[in-house]
Amino acid sequence: MSMQKIEPMHVGVIGTGMISNIYLKTMIQRMEILQVDAIAARNMERTKEVADRYGIRVCTVEELLENESIDIVLNLTPPSLHEEMISRILNSGKHAYTEKCFALDTAAAGRLCRLADEKGLCLGCAPDTFFSGWVQKARQVIDEGLLGTVTSFAMVGNRDNDRMLSAMDYLNRPGGGIILDYSVYYLTVLISLLGPVKKVSAYIRAPYPTHRNIFEESPRYGEIMETPNESQVYSILELENGITGTFSVNADSVYYDQTYFAVYGNKGILYLGCPDWFEGEVRFYENTVDYEKGLHPDRILLENPYGFQVNSRGVGVADMAWAIREGRPVRASKERAYHVLDIQECMEKSNRQNGSFVEVTSTCERPQPLTIPVLTEESAIITLRDM
Repeated sequence: MSMQKIEPMHVGVIGTGMISNIYLKTMIQRMEILQVDAIAARNMERTKEVADRYGIRVCTVEELLENESIDIVLNLTPPSLHEEMISRILNSGKHAYTEKCFALDTAAAGRLCRLADEKGLCLGCAPDTFFSGWVQKARQVIDEGLLGTVTSFAMVGNRDNDRMLSAMDYLNRPGGGIILDYSVYYLTVLISLLGPVKKVSAYIRAPYPTHRNIFEESPRYGEIMETPNESQVYSILELENGITGTFSVNADSVYYDQTYFAVYGNKGILYLGCPDWFEGEVRFYENTVDYEKGLHPDRILLENPYGFQVNSRGVGVADMAWAIREGRPVRASKERAYHVLDIQECMEKSNRQNGSFVEVTSTCERPQPLTIPVLTEESAIITLRDM
């Protein structure tokens, strides 16, 4: 399809942590709907280094929020600062998009949602990985009935906290535990594929209150660190549509994600990728065993024509810009982010109640699926120059 030259929306960025590089690279190099104008952070030396790398302006947070030409502010500060920073962004009259999670609890998240509605502004929240090609392909084949009746799901993830907690100190602070920082990827993809959650049971552990810092580049290398956050969660989730499945993460494991993610149906099984990655495959195991010959079907790799098959963090900001222009819902919506946070709080409540099921009172819509790109164009939503 043909896309006419579009007038970009202007973006300011707050925060220059490790995640900022991929956001800036994606938004500047691949998203024609966005023009990144300025970046701000507390460490001005680091901010200038990042700004020079991408050819954007350095400013203070106050200057960025007072700049009337900026339409959207991307917040990349640590989770403990999100409520305050997002509130400031919205009160400045700008749309806000934030790296997960957008608040530490549902009370704070509710205040932000109401503020956005009162101001008539958009509030969006990552993770952006549910835009990935493999998630969109899985959504397509589930919706088209390839699995028949979906009967359950299983999601298992891992991390290596020895290395992660040493390299990223924010993981040792509020909001850095395995629930708020990592389960959000799995829960967001689950909602996108199968819908919102109705009730949850969970068992949560924090078995290692200290770790020795093993990251050689850290100023705290070799020190014993306080690591109070939870590192393991084991749960059962019942969805609003009645489908029930399991979710567990063990962050006291190995460094690279070794995800097991399967969606089960009466016509077959889908084996999926890691919800933390844009890269991933969709394989189908069809229910066609030949008992007489003793033959079992293979896990067939499904052809995937969708976009966003490489790290595309920042696509959610671009989708927000298009949503504002088109007057449609934001896919990475505040309602979905609130629902995920509600599920996470219900997990914690269930753990305090010895694993009893807890009702999730919030809900949300599944995000609108993407279409297959035509040449280098991602339908009427996004343009990817390098695909």
